[in-house]
Amino acid sequence: MAERALVGARNNAEWCDAMCRAHAVPGGFGARAWTSARRTPLLYPDAVTLTRDARADDVLGTVDTASAGCSVKDSFAALDLTAAGFDVLFEAQWLHRPGDLPAPAAPPESEWKQVTSPAGLTEWAAAWDGGQGLAGLFRPELLSDPAITFLAAHPRSGMRQGRIVAGAVVNLGAGAAGVSNLFAVDDDLDGAWAGCLGAVARRWPGTPVVGYEHGDDLDAAIRQGCAPAGPLRVWLASGPAADHAAASSEPAAADT
Repeated sequence: MAERALVGARNNAEWCDAMCRAHAVPGGFGARAWTSARRTPLLYPDAVTLTRDARADDVLGTVDTASAGCSVKDSFAALDLTAAGFDVLFEAQWLHRPGDLPAPAAPPESEWKQVTSPAGLTEWAAAWDGGQGLAGLFRPELLSDPAITFLAAHPRSGMRQGRIVAGAVVNLGAGAAGVSNLFAVDDDLDGAWAGCLGAVARRWPGTPVVGYEHGDDLDAAIRQGCAPAGPLRVWLASGPAADHAAASSEPAAADT
């Protein structure tokens, strides 16, 4: 389980790094943490710990703690940043699904395809966002990253044919396919997870799946064959800008 959490943490840090680079906010990988000296995009952490022995100094000495909104993804729920002025934003579980596990049965009425154009990404982001005003997070630069794939589910027939009804981001890194930002317009999370996992199995056969979730999203992922791989914790600096949520797979209004 410890090894699976390490893979999940590294994979997720690489996704955070890709998102930050798309926003012209470069981060850096150290021995025990990924960090960004500049404030990261909304919903994304300023630091992600990579090892269980990471210390507070490994993250706080590199990020901007002077302005409110600084956030830290404590990948092993091992830090106590209270004395540094941080509060726990939320807790979650790393997930792992072996690559040799058969894909779950996906709803036959939807077809999962890769998003390849800026217009398609705009449509995907609007469906993911659900009117919260955060769709601009996903910039076209991400489409040119060979490690990043946007997946969208479209109904095969009916009145909603052609519209996006579910989706996810998949990033390849640390020997795994990381699933994040999974959503279902109709709240069928089980169907979205099954469809996404089926698409991953077809595109990258034999590749393990990692990610993290909490609440109903966690329950749905477990029902589709993902197993908890260890706890994580996200810390947010106290202050007037404490709405700088640090969850790379959570919309701002969801449990943040």
